[in-house]
Amino acid sequence: MVSKLSKKKIFEDLEVARDVLQQEAAGILKLAEVLDHNFIKALDIMSSTNGRVIISGMGKSGHIANKMAATLASTGTPAQYVNAAEASHGDMGMVTKHDVLIAISNSGETLELTNLVAYAKINTIPLISITGCANSTLDKAGDVSLVLPKLQEACSLNLAPTTSTTAMLALGDALAVSLLERKGFSSENFNALHPGGQLGRRFIKVSDIMHDGHSIPLVDSKTPMSETLIIMTNKSFGCVGIIDHRERLIGIITDGDLRRHIDKDLLDQMASDVMTNEPKTVEPDELAVTALSLMNKGKQPVTSLFVVQSEKPIGILHIHDLLRAGIV
Repeated sequence: MVSKLSKKKIFEDLEVARDVLQQEAAGILKLAEVLDHNFIKALDIMSSTNGRVIISGMGKSGHIANKMAATLASTGTPAQYVNAAEASHGDMGMVTKHDVLIAISNSGETLELTNLVAYAKINTIPLISITGCANSTLDKAGDVSLVLPKLQEACSLNLAPTTSTTAMLALGDALAVSLLERKGFSSENFNALHPGGQLGRRFIKVSDIMHDGHSIPLVDSKTPMSETLIIMTNKSFGCVGIIDHRERLIGIITDGDLRRHIDKDLLDQMASDVMTNEPKTVEPDELAVTALSLMNKGKQPVTSLFVVQSEKPIGILHIHDLLRAGIV
């Protein structure tokens, strides 16, 4: 739908939007400049806990806390969001002495956090404060306090939390990714926590979807083509792998190879006479997306890849397997 606003008004709206984005980006850059040893102390506390990272806040800070907990949990740090107001009505039981508490408040004076902070102090639960006000109650209460620099809200009234919440969100991401790096969290770990959706599909390994055992179309190099064609047809991959006396993969016969040899007494030849040497292969621990890239690489894309380990075929992967897994 075409806007009925005047060109001048459209220009003004775009200028406002760009100004918001520029102010928030500047706020994140300013935050990056003031990170200090307190950030490292916070990482130390979070990485050494035997329990979870409990994150709490109210209002917009509560939304940031919720997202922060989700990001931490998805990157290998067990975390949970607890609503600060609900904590005073029974949800305090979600916090144990083995946990770490992160309390978020831009003003540092959020009343609803009082009981939760007190509970942490009484039970010697490490408290990490994230606030926009140095020397506030929350700042002083924290065992470690991460104080945002003075930031101008992107709201023209300087009232609605905008730049400050964006900075808090970015700080949460910085904590999560730094912990991820510390722990050596791998793509396999990430896949285990994201089995559904596009992220999970991106980290599926070849070994997860390949065909193995008796389903692999293989023949010895000295096998007559009359027998090779039967195996190739029965296995239904449109190809057959050729192995030597040490069971190493040395070649492949595809439909294209058959067409090229159709007028050369095909059935009287051996598999080694017809095969293409040095076929494309992939290892079982490679990502399925890597296999797809190999299939599409070069002038002649292929629809099947043999999966090899120590030069020996242990599986086969077809383009249809990638389609079923949602890789393509």
